[in-house]
Amino acid sequence: MERMITYRGFEIHVELTPAAEDTFNVTFQIKGGTNLEVLGARANRITLHNGPFTERWAYLVGEVAGHAAIDVLLGPIG
Repeated sequence: MERMITYRGFEIHVELTPAAEDTFNVTFQIKGGTNLEVLGARANRITLHNGPFTERWAYLVGEVAGHAAIDVLLGPIG
């Protein structure tokens, strides 16, 4: 299951893979921009720890992690 969220000109791709009944492991990938090397190898998925999560929490955790990574790259808003 995958969801794409746009944030500050980037795309955050959150992917869930089943871990057990009604729980999921989460990975995310950031696409867009030209300075993604700062965040690690370009185009690689990042696995989130401390899961598995329910579906709703998994998407939220993936989105927040993506936001944080982009904010590290671009600096604070405003």
